[in-house]
Amino acid sequence: MSTSTGHVCTTCGFPSHTQFASPESVQQIATGELNARLDPAWPESGAADAEDYARWCGHLCGATCLRMALGPSAPSLFELRDGAVKFGAYTVDGEGEIRGMIYAPAVDFVREVYGVEGEVHRSLTVAGIGELLDAGRVVIASVHYAIRRPQEPSPGRGGHLVLVTGRTADGFHFHNPSGTDAATRMAELPASRFADYFAGRGMSLAVTATGA
Repeated sequence: MSTSTGHVCTTCGFPSHTQFASPESVQQIATGELNARLDPAWPESGAADAEDYARWCGHLCGATCLRMALGPSAPSLFELRDGAVKFGAYTVDGEGEIRGMIYAPAVDFVREVYGVEGEVHRSLTVAGIGELLDAGRVVIASVHYAIRRPQEPSPGRGGHLVLVTGRTADGFHFHNPSGTDAATRMAELPASRFADYFAGRGMSLAVTATGA
C-alpha cells in the first residue's frame, strides 16, 4: 500500500507507515504546500473519498502507530480509523472538530478487536519507556511533531504520536508517521534528546515484531 514506505524495519522488525498516503509527499502535505485532496494515492488509504481522506489524514498519527504495531497483516489506515471512531478513540464535536487519539478507548479497541493487550500511561518518564520496552512492549508516545527535525531546538512537547519500538545504545528507535524521509520515518535519538519532545504520556502495547 502507498501508506507504507515499503519497508519492514531491519532494526526492529515493525513496518514503517505514514499517515499520508504518499510518503514522498509528507513534507508538502504537512506544510500545506500540497492539498491532501490531490494526493494521488489517497484511495489506497481506505478512505471513502478524497474529502474524507483530506479531512482526516492530518489527525491519524495515532491510528498509523496502531497500524505499525499490528504488523504486516494490519488493515488499512481508514479501516483502523473507523474502528477507533466506533470505540470513541476519535471523536468529532458539534463544530466538526476531530479530537484524538484518546488513549483509553484506543486500548479497548485493540484489545477487543485485535486481541492485543495495552495500557494507558498518563504519567510516563523517559526511563519508564525503556522499562516498557525491556518488558517486551512497544510504546505510542506523545511528542512534538518537530521531532522530525532533531537538528533544531524543540519548540515544545506533545501533540503528535510516534511508535517507540526499541532501545539503542543511548536512547530509542522509533517510527514517525509524519517523517519526511527514511531517516526521520525510522529514527533514533538519544534519550535526553527524545525527552525534549516527549510530553510524559502515552500507551503501551504487548506486541511482537513479525518481520525481524
